[in-house]
Amino acid sequence: MATNAYVPGAETLLDIYRRTALLKANDERIRKVITSGKIAMVYYSYRGQEVVPSALSACLRDDDQLCTIYRGIHDMLAKGFPLKELWAELAGRTTGSCKGKGGPMHLTFPPKGIMVTTGIVGSSAPIANGLGWAAQLDKSDRVAVATFGDGASNIGAIHESMNLAAVWKLPVIFVCQNNLYAEHTAYKKMTGGETIAARAAGYGMPGIRVNGNDAVEMYAAAAEAVARARAGEGPTLIEAMTFRFHGHNFGDPGEYIPKEEMAAAIANDPVPALRAKLIADGIATEIQLASIEAAIEAEIDEAVEFAVSSPWPVADDLRFDVFAEEIAR
Repeated sequence: MATNAYVPGAETLLDIYRRTALLKANDERIRKVITSGKIAMVYYSYRGQEVVPSALSACLRDDDQLCTIYRGIHDMLAKGFPLKELWAELAGRTTGSCKGKGGPMHLTFPPKGIMVTTGIVGSSAPIANGLGWAAQLDKSDRVAVATFGDGASNIGAIHESMNLAAVWKLPVIFVCQNNLYAEHTAYKKMTGGETIAARAAGYGMPGIRVNGNDAVEMYAAAAEAVARARAGEGPTLIEAMTFRFHGHNFGDPGEYIPKEEMAAAIANDPVPALRAKLIADGIATEIQLASIEAAIEAEIDEAVEFAVSSPWPVADDLRFDVFAEEIAR
């Protein structure tokens, strides 16, 4: 439950909703564009997990640094990754954030603290430790965040990173988005403990399991963890319970997920649930929210057009951004 010190106000809840609405609309558009054949790429849908990064990012500053994973587009977009640069990178164009060299699995945008997207399972945590250590050496109060899934939580690098972060009191927040399935394997088939959060005690850091689909609960846990990190009190492990509405990657029908389990998750879709809460609590009207959603759709329209009309890289582009000083032709 959220403590009074970390209960999000009306303005914050509206900000969280704007982020979740953007994530939902963006995922739906990506799947539509791939299906149409306009853009070809590998894609991992995050639909159903929108609230976790939206509530988390509402607690962060631009200079706070994020290290996420290859299925973490929602993490990056929630933290402020600009849509045009995102879509151009997804499309492999030179106007993308990495000039088309990264693609959907290696997105980066340092101006918003989005430092590294890694395709190696479990590797977000040690990189975040490095970012946290740099902040500590700089005597800065910025924090670093590592996001990963329940499957990655069993990778050795995650355990090593949490232990070292606790020993050095690094300003790192470990966020496990537990959607109950690692690729095609159910949580209970691969994890011995009842919760991932319980592991934190073994490293001497706070660990909390929250309903990641509840904006108030997720925000409270993230805000407290950020406050601790900024104060020099060390890391926190947050296990955010959530669910994904699609298979592991685009094209995977997700037949390993029981139909009744999927139906129950979709019935409790966190985005319309937050929308309904804002209206019921008098924070926003239907007209206000519809206006926000229409503006998001228009912004995505512009981003898609920008991406598909941008130039492709040429072969010689492979030579650039490889060395600190370019080799003469």
